Amino acid sequence: MKVLNKFYPHALAILGFVVISLIYFYPVLQGKQIFQSDIAQFTGMAKEQNDFRAIEHQEPYWTNAAFGGMPTYQLGAKYPHDYIGALDDAIRFLPRPADYLFLYFLGFYGLLLVLKIDPLKAFFGAIAFGFSTYLIIILGVGHNAKAHAIGYMPMVIAGFILVFQRKYILGGLVTLFATALEINANHFQMTYYLLLFLLILVGYYSYQAIKEKQYKDLGKSFGILAISGILAIGANATNLLATSEYAAFSTRGKSELTFNPDGSKKTEDIALSREYITEYSYGIMESFNLIAPRLFGGSNSEALGKDSAMFEFMVGQGVPEDQAADFTNGLPTYWGDQPIVAAPAYIGVVVFFLAVLALFIDKRKIKYVFFGGAMFALILSWGKNFSLVTDFFIDYIPMYDKFRAVSSIQVILELCFPVLAIMGLQSFFTLEKSQQTKGILHTALFGLGVMLILFVSKGAWSYSGSSDGLYLQNYGPGFVDALKADRMSLYTADLLRSTFFIVVIAVVLWLYTQKRLTQNTAIIIVGFLMIFDLFFVDKKYVSGKDFMNGREVAAPFQETPADIQILKDVSNYRVFEVSGNLSSARASYFHKSLGGYHAAKPRRIQQLFDYQIAKNNIEVLDFLNVKYIIQTDKEGKEFPTVNPNANGNAWFVSQIKAVSSADEEMKALDKFDSKNVAIVNTKEFAIQNKSFVKDASAVITLDAYKPNHLTYTSTNANAGLAVFSEMYYAKGWKAYVDGKETPIYRVDYVLRAIEIPRGKHQVEFKFEPQVVQTGSLIALVSSIGMLLLLVGGIYVERKKATNKGK
Repeated sequence: MKVLNKFYPHALAILGFVVISLIYFYPVLQGKQIFQSDIAQFTGMAKEQNDFRAIEHQEPYWTNAAFGGMPTYQLGAKYPHDYIGALDDAIRFLPRPADYLFLYFLGFYGLLLVLKIDPLKAFFGAIAFGFSTYLIIILGVGHNAKAHAIGYMPMVIAGFILVFQRKYILGGLVTLFATALEINANHFQMTYYLLLFLLILVGYYSYQAIKEKQYKDLGKSFGILAISGILAIGANATNLLATSEYAAFSTRGKSELTFNPDGSKKTEDIALSREYITEYSYGIMESFNLIAPRLFGGSNSEALGKDSAMFEFMVGQGVPEDQAADFTNGLPTYWGDQPIVAAPAYIGVVVFFLAVLALFIDKRKIKYVFFGGAMFALILSWGKNFSLVTDFFIDYIPMYDKFRAVSSIQVILELCFPVLAIMGLQSFFTLEKSQQTKGILHTALFGLGVMLILFVSKGAWSYSGSSDGLYLQNYGPGFVDALKADRMSLYTADLLRSTFFIVVIAVVLWLYTQKRLTQNTAIIIVGFLMIFDLFFVDKKYVSGKDFMNGREVAAPFQETPADIQILKDVSNYRVFEVSGNLSSARASYFHKSLGGYHAAKPRRIQQLFDYQIAKNNIEVLDFLNVKYIIQTDKEGKEFPTVNPNANGNAWFVSQIKAVSSADEEMKALDKFDSKNVAIVNTKEFAIQNKSFVKDASAVITLDAYKPNHLTYTSTNANAGLAVFSEMYYAKGWKAYVDGKETPIYRVDYVLRAIEIPRGKHQVEFKFEPQVVQTGSLIALVSSIGMLLLLVGGIYVERKKATNKGK
């Protein structure tokens, strides 16, 4: 009975998380799914892979449907012995995206329990964390991997804290499994940011241990964390090794080119350009929208309705009221420093109030870890707006230059502030009345002081957005003036809203000090204020209207007449959709596309686009076997154009043009005959013959196509060099002539080539990645080690409990 009483509150909390997750995303109970723009693009990218999996019941690990060809390692590939993935599926048992919201709640609840927060306060704190606006909006747009990784962050932190609290077995097991699940979520940018915070946490505990001369305990903690980390990495070895291998091939790897597309010399030697890394930099003053959501306009598509200045302007210009109302439901009111914002990163003013209260009254020094982590994240999120720190991290901190959208490091702040808030709430009820009153007074004065300063300074802002010049040009000054008036109205309204919540929360806590409210009543009211504050902001940006029939989500793209016309051709070719450039996976859903949508594109295809295709070098499209180009007419209708000069699937060349660097390779593409000449970097690939006899009747035909297995028949009166319109990838692809393996060369910057003897031969390309085999073996061994540690840990703990009870 004691055991039941002990776990009863936690069971209720978990049940509450399930219910709240389903209520917030209630359309999932009707079989509907949320439309997520990024997941729609992912669906397009992964279509060929998923179709192959359904038919062949195996993994291809390669797709030709995107970017001309790439590994599927970052497209949801499934690996052998992924037992951590199976555990993750069991934890996220709810329909998407309710599963991620549940994960937010569950992980944060566990962290608060480790910090010795009682279940009721931990329950409300978990909901406040999960309803942080940024965490909700990423579910709306489809950043599922990001949400997935964020959900496991609190569990990892909890494990570290337990280990340093000398709860070695429990802490080690929590760290082991939480870290394995965090890595398995496969969003390395979020995991990297978590690691930065953990360095702060480890530094704090190390300092405490050294100060108290507890060197043995510190060494033991580091040993347990090391073992946990090694096994967690090992359990995810296949994905980590495959991702590391692909990263060098992608835009996240270092470029071999030393000049820019315009011919100028490159001045930076980093994986991503500084401008690209810091494009999404949070404005310094914009940081205040953490506590007043629409201080800087909210989003690029804000619903304002008939009470807006824009509605009055439109009606005054003779626009019918119904059309004006529709228009004002999606106004570009955001005027901050970032290019695009789907919603403000609002943490909740009630959460902010309680976090400040914690800084005033909580006696635990660990509060400085969370406060320091929050401030550290905030400063780094400013990016180019605080270049002194950002440039240092880009230049000197390992891996920092591999990630873009620096503002997303605010997820650490969005984790730390709710922790501080609940610590403050817990500490408040342990103080004497005088200390409580003093804490409320100081916090209220600070919060109201911030609001007053912002209110007084509202006339100092221009309320001008980055696109206002375009609006001025197209719609005139009256339109821009109405837009600015609405931005100012949002600024004022949300300041008043936040001020109201500060006053209410202060009054509730003060009523408790006057014994007008019981402790539980006060906690429940405060908890509901936290939730309501965030809930109604979240619903502005992600709600039931974003859900649709599951079949529509599963098939996010509809065939156009252009697609239907192209698909009548059943041969093997590529399609280039001009309007998508290399930033849309729509064409990938139906065709083998030159384009696609991914944060880490294959680097060389991106370079081909920037240096050649964007300059209308049609020869590049020819050797990539782009047979159809989808263009758009003046009325916005798509139509296909046939490229009659596409080289086909494979061809023999008569001459090699030898170059000795990537720069020379790229420049040689400016003008050459790809049907007869192959450009080869002879420093990397040693082809002895520089010329071949190309017989007029020589031919190579594609007999059978699978994304990971291509079969050709070659007929040639002479030995020759055959070029294939397939992307070169050094690790995994093997070529065979009549069953005998032969070397693959990279030619024309991106293509494969092999030497073929005279006569008739069968040629095969097979994708057999060794990284999958090696990684899967490591994952199996590590998973067995994790299981043994789990069983051993449970045995030791139960034995301790038994001995203690005697």
